[in-house]
Amino acid sequence: MKILVAMSGGVDSSVAAALLAEQGHEVVGATLKLWGGLSDSGCCSVADVEDARRVADQLGIAHHVFNFTEAFDEAVVNPYVEDHAAGRTPNPCIECNRHVKFGQLLRRARRLGFDRLATGHHARVVQGDSGCRLLRGADPAKDQSYVLSMLGRRQLEQVVFPVGSMTKAEVRERAADLGLRTATKPDSQDVCFIHSQAGRGEFLAARADLHEAQLVDVGTSQVVGTVPAVELITLGQRRGLGVAGDGRRRYALFVDVGARRVVVGGAGAALATRVGLEAPTWVDRPLRDGERSLAQTSAHGRPAWCTWRGDSLCFDEPQRLVAPGQTVALYDALCPDAVVGAAIAA
Repeated sequence: MKILVAMSGGVDSSVAAALLAEQGHEVVGATLKLWGGLSDSGCCSVADVEDARRVADQLGIAHHVFNFTEAFDEAVVNPYVEDHAAGRTPNPCIECNRHVKFGQLLRRARRLGFDRLATGHHARVVQGDSGCRLLRGADPAKDQSYVLSMLGRRQLEQVVFPVGSMTKAEVRERAADLGLRTATKPDSQDVCFIHSQAGRGEFLAARADLHEAQLVDVGTSQVVGTVPAVELITLGQRRGLGVAGDGRRRYALFVDVGARRVVVGGAGAALATRVGLEAPTWVDRPLRDGERSLAQTSAHGRPAWCTWRGDSLCFDEPQRLVAPGQTVALYDALCPDAVVGAAIAA
């Protein structure tokens, strides 16, 4: 089988390429140039491209660099800025997967005659009675099914996740056995197009107007403080909001960018039993109204039992507020490791 491997320069994609080559597939590596600005993290730095190239050399496979900066700006960076300016909290990694890696790159792989696209994601694709299913990765601590939850069946039929059945320790051990330069390379933790020293605030300030906002107590309606940029506040956020007169921490309960106002309150008020949803996607069929599911609202969050109501989820127990723009991944009630779909919090 002819397989294009998206090589980010990290240990997971390095081992993915090695495993596929060992299995006798015709493997070609591809690293994506996504961001034209400064970067020192993620898969956009010069060092990451060089690591991917050198691993490909070690494995004896061809390696290419595809320039997708225009698509990345259009589908990921610009919406990221626009969402913050509108008071939403985007997930750029998911949008990169949706539009770039499993969008434009997958289409290019097919045009170039590849049978499959492989990545180093910790997730599994299995064949079920009704077609492909997306399952959690074998390592619970590294599972990445959340950031892949928007993939549909047609995409899953064309992708391979070679390290999804391995733990992270096993991946690193295999990389060390092969002598790969990425064996001990740390995992990326940050948004790849934001420089670690500049941070999100400086990045957004260069691209949008940021405005000071008042903090208003939910109980008394009194102004209790200010924040330098309302566009940087996320629903449910605690850091940077100070404490109440009784020493209790405050949480962002409502963010009104237009009014330059953030309503704050205690931990108990930062819970909800319902979240509105938009733009749902499904691996197979949509959930039916009243159907049970498990919802995960962050990459490493704990799944919560809920009921699908068409344009919203109703949780069995109160959950932390989900910020508008965040992805909610939905898992099968009968097979909790299997993704059934995803939606975006409204």
